[in-house]
Amino acid sequence: MPVPRGRPLIIPSVLSADFGCLRESLKGMSGKAGWIHLDIMDGHFVPNLSFGPHIAACLRKATALGMDAHLMVRDPGLFIKPFADAGVGLITVHAEIRGAWECVRKIKALGLKAGLSLRPRTPLSRVLSRLKELDLLLLMSVEPGFGGQAFMPEALPRISEARRAIAKTGRPIWLQVDGGINDRTAPLAVKAGADALVMGSAVFSRSDPAGFVGKLTKDLQRG
Repeated sequence: MPVPRGRPLIIPSVLSADFGCLRESLKGMSGKAGWIHLDIMDGHFVPNLSFGPHIAACLRKATALGMDAHLMVRDPGLFIKPFADAGVGLITVHAEIRGAWECVRKIKALGLKAGLSLRPRTPLSRVLSRLKELDLLLLMSVEPGFGGQAFMPEALPRISEARRAIAKTGRPIWLQVDGGINDRTAPLAVKAGADALVMGSAVFSRSDPAGFVGKLTKDLQRG
C-alpha cells in the first residue's frame, strides 16, 4: 500500500463494477488508481450483503494494485485473517462495533495496515485520542450499506477537523472519504482535507473507468 504524500488519490470500489468481467473493469487502473477498495457487508451491521474473501483472492490475481477491505460487519474479528490470507493489505473496521481497537491490534499483528471507520453521526471524538494507532481514518459521507447515495455536505467540516487532528500526530495517516464521491464532490472533499477518495458508481458507470480515474486524479492533484 502507498503512504500519504499530500496528493489525493482515487480508490475505486469494485462493489459498483461488473462482477461478470472484473478483470476487464480494472483494465488500465494500475498507475492511475491509488488502490482497490472492497466493501464487505454481512447483512447485519448494514442492510446489504456483498462478497467474501474469495472475491478478494480473485482480484489479487487480476490486478497489481493493492487492496483495502472495509469490513461493514457485526463481528469483524472473524474476517480479518481470511482477508489477510486473500492478499488484502489494509483492513478497516468500524468504530461503532464492540472491540474495534482489539481488531486494529489484530490487523497490525498480521503485518497489515489498519483503518477505523466512522458512520456520519458518530462523533470524531471516538477516535481522535488514538489516531496514532491507525494507518487510515475513513469518514463515511453517506450511511453505509448501499452504493450510489448522495454525498452529505455536513461531512465537510468533519473532514477538515480530522485533517487537523491527523496533522498534529505527525504520522502518515490516510484520510479516506466514502459515499457520494464523484467529479463534483471530490474537489470539495479534497479541499476539506481528504486524500483517499473512494468512488464506485462514478467510476464504473463510465465507458472508460481507468481513463476517468486518471484524468480526475490529475485534476485533483493540480488543485
